[in-house]
Amino acid sequence: MKILHTADWHLGKRLDRFSRLEEQILVMDELVQIADEEKVDLVLIAGDLFDNFNPGTEAVQLFYQTLKRLSLNGKRPVIAISGNHDSPSLIDAPDPLARECGIILIGHPKAIINPFELEHFKISKSAEGFIELTLKNHDFPVRILHTPYANEIRLKQYLGEDKEAELNQVLAEHWQKNADQFCDENGVNLLMTHLYMNKKGAPLLDEPEGEKPLKIGNADLIFSEIIPHQIQYTALGHLHRFQNIGTDEKPVVYSSSPLCYSFSEAGQTKHISIIEAEPNQPVQFTKIPIKNGKCLERKSFDCIEKTIEWLTINQDTFVELTLESESFLKADERKLLYQTHSGIVHLIPKIKNQELHENQLRDINLSQDIQSLFKDYFKSKNGGQEANEELIDLFNEIINP
Repeated sequence: MKILHTADWHLGKRLDRFSRLEEQILVMDELVQIADEEKVDLVLIAGDLFDNFNPGTEAVQLFYQTLKRLSLNGKRPVIAISGNHDSPSLIDAPDPLARECGIILIGHPKAIINPFELEHFKISKSAEGFIELTLKNHDFPVRILHTPYANEIRLKQYLGEDKEAELNQVLAEHWQKNADQFCDENGVNLLMTHLYMNKKGAPLLDEPEGEKPLKIGNADLIFSEIIPHQIQYTALGHLHRFQNIGTDEKPVVYSSSPLCYSFSEAGQTKHISIIEAEPNQPVQFTKIPIKNGKCLERKSFDCIEKTIEWLTINQDTFVELTLESESFLKADERKLLYQTHSGIVHLIPKIKNQELHENQLRDINLSQDIQSLFKDYFKSKNGGQEANEELIDLFNEIINP
């Protein structure tokens, strides 16, 4: 059985003032193409389907169009769970209609999916947080433990009034109960969840910049050691870099986001995971790189000429640009930079430090004329940096209209 694992689509997400919709359309096309070329039997989407609780019309349209294409109009099951960016009710809402197309949408933890049957597959068993699928062209079932993201309120509803320290224990018991009841050696056994999961004792994994954090203290930190031993592959969502925090025999995989969504992801190659699985055998998984989408670059320069040269060559990128200089950028220099490259997201001027004693910065002669006072004040607030002529001219224009 071949399974495609993807996550963190964040449809509708912007990069500052820049829309990413055109890139997302290309990436969704690429995902569908990979699924078809690899002849996958099942698609798992592990949360953060949208970027916010109220996605725009274009993002919603792209989402449903992509799911329909991935499902081959009901021939291939597609299972998607909600993440911390998603409204669980919005994800659940179209589920009865989606099932007619072979799409199973799960918004809430411990959801029970009512069994149904289509021409090419059926849900043969279902319980809280569990489904078993039987595919027409396979003589063994696939079992999936599913836990969408739950915020603090929903976690209390889900877990009761248990203390923070017991979160791992409660999840472990819930998963193990389902695994013991349903996940024998005669089927493929998977876990899909959108939680902050880490290996016990390992360094904490970084969450992307701009991502809503899941780990607040240790209350929401889930350890991979609690995954039931019957599980052959764990499909995770939330972290945007592809990584396996499990073992080669029992992978626990963040499949990555399909696009670089923040500059903390600059330079990353994005992937999806293709899993080959059969009962009672270690799975094999391959990470397939995603080719579409603009690169994000964090670049630093110390002169305008070098900056212009790089920007001219690297047009098809989004750039966070730091420019270090002796004085603040002039208006015509800023204008030239933005005219050279249309993808400058952030322009960060950095002034080269001058060695001045602290008392030099603090001592301002209040008996000076106002222009000299302004120069000294500016100097004291900017690490000893002198105001340039353009700034002085602007100051004089303000005080002498």
